[in-house]
Amino acid sequence: QVQVVESGGGLAQSGGSLRLSCAASGSIFSIIGMGWFRQAPGKQRELVAAITSGGSTNYADFVKGRFTISRDNAKNTVNLQMNSLKPEDTAVYYCNARLYTNFTAWGDYWGQGTQVTVSS
Repeated sequence: QVQVVESGGGLAQSGGSLRLSCAASGSIFSIIGMGWFRQAPGKQRELVAAITSGGSTNYADFVKGRFTISRDNAKNTVNLQMNSLKPEDTAVYYCNARLYTNFTAWGDYWGQGTQVTVSS
């Protein structure tokens, strides 16, 4: 089994900062990539940022220049530093880990989500 656990989040004022962390553990053979998605009420889940095992990053346009994703391969963790927060960043943030559990089987594993609320 694979567990993905998020921490961080909470309440911030507009213009403020928050940091999210995520750790993957369990039956992990190798991690392909990790990332953060978010889902606001009434909206679909959307990609925020992702990072591969090689360090390549991908950011949604709406967070470029404000959010930074980083990863510790040795610890199977990923962080999301969120600066210059806006009220529209309010959402439940989910950590995703795409990984192999053996030589051939891979899948997407999700955390339980953590609430981020930005007040104006």
